[in-house]
Amino acid sequence: MMRRKSYILLITAFLASCSLWCQTAENTALTLEQCISITLQQNPLILSSLQQHQASLARISQAKALPQPSINYDSDLQPKFFNFKDSGESYFGLSQSIEFPGKRHLRGKIASKESNEIMAEIDLLKLDIVFHVKQAFYGLLLAQEKLKYAQQDLELAQDFLKKAELKFDAGDVAKVEALRARVESAKAANEVRSLTNEVRLAKAMLNFLLARKKYAPLEIKGKLKRPSISLNFEELIKRALSFRPEITRIGYSLEKENLKKKQGYLSYLPDFDLGVSRHRLEGEGTYWDVTLSFPIPLFFWQPKKGEIREAQANVEALKREAEHLKNAITLEVEEAYMNALTASNMIQLFEEEMLTQAEEVYNMFLFSYQEGEIGGIELIEARRTLVETRKSYADALYHYDASLAALEKSIGQTLEGEKQ
Repeated sequence: MMRRKSYILLITAFLASCSLWCQTAENTALTLEQCISITLQQNPLILSSLQQHQASLARISQAKALPQPSINYDSDLQPKFFNFKDSGESYFGLSQSIEFPGKRHLRGKIASKESNEIMAEIDLLKLDIVFHVKQAFYGLLLAQEKLKYAQQDLELAQDFLKKAELKFDAGDVAKVEALRARVESAKAANEVRSLTNEVRLAKAMLNFLLARKKYAPLEIKGKLKRPSISLNFEELIKRALSFRPEITRIGYSLEKENLKKKQGYLSYLPDFDLGVSRHRLEGEGTYWDVTLSFPIPLFFWQPKKGEIREAQANVEALKREAEHLKNAITLEVEEAYMNALTASNMIQLFEEEMLTQAEEVYNMFLFSYQEGEIGGIELIEARRTLVETRKSYADALYHYDASLAALEKSIGQTLEGEKQ
């Protein structure tokens, strides 16, 4: 009884710790690497594809299976129907179909190549899903960044409203200035609400990719990157043509079709059946019979010739597909590369000139407004310019990160050289 209670207490403590761990894990802010890891472990499409790969591995052993032997019994010269005991002659033996050497091994290799094809397709699926996770993660960072700027804009708009109302109460400005300030404050508040909804939807998208409930609590940690990676276009092309899963898959497909063509030629060589039986003849004794039989390939050119032609046509088609795919991959790498360079140059422009200038202009206009040198409309325009510049800067950072993600997808690796 004491031992049973101890087990119950241990199990209860274990379940409680697991529950606490799960709650902690849900409330912990996730990095991009953690999001990718969770997706690769939990995404239903990946899990389904892995099961299909397991099924393909099972087909390899099926392809290598030996034909089942047969037990043969023949009862002749029976005095009465189904009178086996008094039959004058009987045979009891074992026969086995034996394939021409190499055929069974070849079937196994073909099934193995088909399994490798599925694995390459899984790698391609992972590559695509990881790309979408990165897009969703960076999209959420962008939405949060824009929300932060919108909240800052709301604070500035509310501050401007207070100043405008004080000036109006003091008789320094017309009523239209105060009304304009209220309109701007309302616009800023509406922008905050809109971007709050964007953050909510971005979290839902990331949750979907993580195979979680759409509106489950989700926090992430990270920031949009600054350009810091040196990119060599020619090296990127070489890596893409070496590591893209589509290229690998076509390689396996070519090998499979060549093996099928070889299998067609090998099918010209006949299989044979070997049988051994015990032969009893009434009044004569018992003997052993050995039987060897094989088919006569009178019409071999009909089905086998078609199989060989089919395999040859598939080989030629795959070669054309590989050529087209290499051109498409090269174009995809170039597009992502150029987008990354463009975003990098834009970020540099923002950091060196536009952000500083927009902030200086706003501060100058704010000071002039407080001194009564300009009206509210000029300050509003300066504030809008500052906020839009900050948002555009965040957009440039997002496009740079998204371009790097697209570039990693196009080469089939991370830019550091690790397979995705």
